[in-house]
Amino acid sequence: MTSIFEFEAPAITGDPTPLATYDGDVLLVVNTASQCGFTPQYEGLQELETKYADSGFHVLGFPCDQFGGQEPGQEEEIAAFCTGSFGVTFPMFAKVEVNGKAAHPLFEWLRHEKGGVLGNRIKWNFTKFLVGRDGQVIKRYAPTVKPADIAADIETALAAPRA
Repeated sequence: MTSIFEFEAPAITGDPTPLATYDGDVLLVVNTASQCGFTPQYEGLQELETKYADSGFHVLGFPCDQFGGQEPGQEEEIAAFCTGSFGVTFPMFAKVEVNGKAAHPLFEWLRHEKGGVLGNRIKWNFTKFLVGRDGQVIKRYAPTVKPADIAADIETALAAPRA
C-alpha cells in the first residue's frame, strides 16, 4: 500500500469503512484505550476534531487492548464510554492489534512509514500518526504528546493543497 486511503477498517459499529472516505483530508490516527493513564487525551482529541473538522481534518480512533489489557470492553461499551465520558464525535473503529502477527494492516503500514523509539513497534496506547492530504504519514507522536501540542502541525498540514 502506498497511501492510507487504500486501507479499509471496520467502524466501531462493525460496518466496513474504506479510508478512501477521507481522501484529501488530514488525519490523526490514534490507538486508544478506555482504562489507560492517557485516556483523558480523548478530550483533547475531540477538541482537535471540533476545531478543525470544517477544514478537512479528522481524528480516527482505534481501540487497542494490547497494552496492559486497558481496553477490555466490547465495541458497544467502548463507543458508549467515549461518547458518554468525553463527548467523542470523531470516527471510532473496531478494536485492533497494532503490533505483532495479528496487527491490522493499517498499523503495519503506519509503523513502517514512521518508526519510533522502539523501532517500528508501537510503545503504548495513544501513539498518534499525522497523515497529510496526500495520504502519506507526516509525523509520529509518542503517547506522552498531548493533542493540543499537535495543533501547529495540523494547521501546517491543512494549509497544503488538497490532493
